Amino acid sequence: MRQISNYVYCDDFIAELRYETRLMANPYYDYPYLIIENFLSEEACAEIAAYTHDKSEGERAKVKKNFHGVVVPELEEDIRKTAIHELPEILLEGYKLSFAYYQKQIEDYFSVALTTATEVQALEYTRGGFYIKHADDSNELVNCEGETVGFAQVAPERKITTVLFATSHRDNGGDGLQFGGGELVFNYLYDAENRPVRFRPKAGDMVIFPSNPIYSHEVLPVSDGYRLTLVQWHDAIIS
Repeated sequence: MRQISNYVYCDDFIAELRYETRLMANPYYDYPYLIIENFLSEEACAEIAAYTHDKSEGERAKVKKNFHGVVVPELEEDIRKTAIHELPEILLEGYKLSFAYYQKQIEDYFSVALTTATEVQALEYTRGGFYIKHADDSNELVNCEGETVGFAQVAPERKITTVLFATSHRDNGGDGLQFGGGELVFNYLYDAENRPVRFRPKAGDMVIFPSNPIYSHEVLPVSDGYRLTLVQWHDAIIS
């Protein structure tokens, strides 16, 4: 294990791999990712979650596949089972204002200058929803035994990932606009007790991290309730 911040360690295998964008947070920080609590108010989150839950028709999310250099989205529900919602502009006003307020903090934390970004995706996970281990900028390469041997970059414009939780996790199960299960897990990052880093967030929390394979992650299956996140991927100039 390799220490990459004051409280977090990285798997030696992933730390030694070569890949295109090797962006990481300052190793002298407590954590190699940034968490902004109350990025958006609980009231604003509840309004967004109520809209997607009651009024919006979600589209089943696809997975980017690389076929001989051509990236093609395909529906593969053994890899991810979630739905994507489009939000009306009026529900995004508070999010955009808050992002503008916190942008410099994010840039300073990762020593980047954010440039362009994708549209905000509202990702819905209901009971049984999940997303297996993946890196946001790359496809995982495995051998015939299913072991990870490397990564092929398919989205070089993704430098920074932002995930805002619009609903809250509950250890004893979810009800209404809360959820049980569904933890966000970093597969190659560990705490001092050698446990994978995982998040059980509350509505309004934002998690920010580089999009490269060191920060490969998964969403564990939702046991019950309603898990909703607002996700963006950001291009950036790296200092």
